[in-house]
Formats: sequence, C-alpha cells, structure tokens
Amino acid sequence: MEFVFVAPREALFPSCYPQGFHPFRTGAEASEMLERLGQHGFFVQRERAERTPAWKQPIPYCVVASEEGILLMKRRAKGGEARLFDKLTIGVGGHINPIDHADGAELVRNAARREMSEELVLLGEPELRLAGFLNDDSNPVGAVHLGLVFAAIATGSVRIREEDVLEGRMVESEELRASLARGDNFETWSATLIAHLDELALVRHPATT
Repeated sequence: MEFVFVAPREALFPSCYPQGFHPFRTGAEASEMLERLGQHGFFVQRERAERTPAWKQPIPYCVVASEEGILLMKRRAKGGEARLFDKLTIGVGGHINPIDHADGAELVRNAARREMSEELVLLGEPELRLAGFLNDDSNPVGAVHLGLVFAAIATGSVRIREEDVLEGRMVESEELRASLARGDNFETWSATLIAHLDELALVRHPATT
C-alpha cells in the first residue's frame, strides 16, 4: 500500500486556482510555497488521494540540464505508468513518499533527489533550484496533482540508469522547441514547460561553481 504526500488545495491557493506554469520571481515566493506545504501537508493512501480533488499531490518535477544541454527522455513499455508510454518528457519526478521524511522544504528536495537517483546516474551533486509550479485542472489526473518544477543543474555527466525502462539524451533548447512545434508526443507538463525554458534559468549559479 503506497502513501503519498498531499495538501489541501485551499491552503496552497487561498485566493484562486492558477492554471499553467507559474515561475517564482523571487526566493521568497518559492519559500512561501514550501512553507505552505510544510504547514498543511500530510500523508494518505494514494488510492484515496487520486480520487480527492480537494487535495493536491505535489510532484517534484526536475528538468535536468548541463553544459551538454537539457535531458530529453521517453518512457519505454516497462516504465510503469501506462498513460506515459512512448511520451516524451523533460521532467524527472514522482510522488513524495514517507521515505522522504524531513521537515519543511527538505521533504520536497529529498523526494526530488530520490527520484533523480532512481532514474539517472549523475556525476556529482546537482544544484536544485525551485523554479515554479505547474497546475492543470482541465483533466482528472491534473486535478489531483501539482508540479513543483526544479531546475536541476548537473556538474558532470548524465545518463539513464535503467535503459530498458527509459531512454534519454541531451539536446539543445532549440531542438525541444522544434520538436514541440512538429507535434511530437510530449506529456502535458513538459509541453507546457518548453514554452517557458528561458524562465527556468537552466544554468549553474555562479556562487556554486
């Protein structure tokens, strides 16, 4: 039985339910979202969470970049989630589970690090920066999830851990935009983010070099 982290949507969005991608313009905005999650979030059975739109399941969604470009992936048939088969994605992520236990912001960051370690082999610890959130209430899946978009800036090589489950390669942002324009089969969150790549600031912060 899987337990996942949820938070009441009213606590996360007290005044309105914003749709699409919303970048955090300041560190204070990012901290405020993480504070709300820490104050109001709790773990429940995933089956219950999936049928309760009054709760949002925050999903750390990491866009991995390095000097070689941005990681573009595609799920193979063994990838687990049937609705994601053969879809292109630029996000590594998943549910927050009790194994990620920590206080406040570290709970979300722990989940992001775990998901990346499960999917990828990274040389060096990536810089993780919370860039914004994704919300899409237009379909039943989106109605119960909230994407917490991280820019994950790798310091070294990036490769896929289980190549029978996932395939991937580093590409330039122009290639992603051209692929989306051709109508290639991107998952919804990734398609939305490709239009906002500049706002993700997928470069390493000078202070961390």
